[in-house]
Amino acid sequence: MNTIIYFYTGTGNSLWTARKLAVQLGNTELVPIPAAKNHSTVARAEAIGFVFPVHIWGVPKLVIDFINRLESGSSDYHFALAVNAGQVAATLVQLKKILIIKGYDLDAGFSIDMPSNYIPWSGAIAKKKQQIKFQQAEEKIGRIAKIIEAQRKLAPEKGPLWQNILFSYFYRKSFPHIHKMDKSFRADDKCDSCRICEKICPVHNILIVDGKPLWQHHCEQCFACLQWCPQEAIQYGKNTNKKKRYRHPDISLKDMLLCVSEK
Repeated sequence: MNTIIYFYTGTGNSLWTARKLAVQLGNTELVPIPAAKNHSTVARAEAIGFVFPVHIWGVPKLVIDFINRLESGSSDYHFALAVNAGQVAATLVQLKKILIIKGYDLDAGFSIDMPSNYIPWSGAIAKKKQQIKFQQAEEKIGRIAKIIEAQRKLAPEKGPLWQNILFSYFYRKSFPHIHKMDKSFRADDKCDSCRICEKICPVHNILIVDGKPLWQHHCEQCFACLQWCPQEAIQYGKNTNKKKRYRHPDISLKDMLLCVSEK
């Protein structure tokens, strides 16, 4: 089966997920959404998938904007994997509605539980706990691949009712303001002007001015800049300086930079 997977990743979880699924499916092309975000057409494929992180319990703006630009009717089967830290909420239900408006459908949607990268709440979990999550995710991806190969149609996975209602409310209230949430980012004295934060941002929201990063207020809250800073010089708010950073151990900086489009 010929498959295309469009993916978006900040700290490597979604890239790892997309790669694992591609290996299981075979004959699969991986396309980073930042590199294809200006495209209005997609290649014809028997199946098209979307792999992305859950942002504030919903679909990231980058993914929404990409889908809204696509022409309809490119595939007979569409699927999605929403990567999250255990609270997918109604993200995949939201995605299904977005796709239907565009003339697609979400034939199957799956939640993938991975280590959190939302450092304002907590630092990276212990490596043993990370490995448990990776193993469980890989096992689930194997099951998902069989469903996709059979082109089975399933209702999108979602959280419990209370989570769907409450967290979807938070998402709706937060969504118009996400682009301005970068006001809490800053670089401390450890910054050595390496420019990695500028290069790795999927929406080119960072400029280096006088040797320091400046955020331009069209943020996605993916935390790639903070998590990939080799000096751990980028902070968010007042309490991230002592928290352990997280990025997927199987994903390299080179891998991440290849996922970002040229300016």
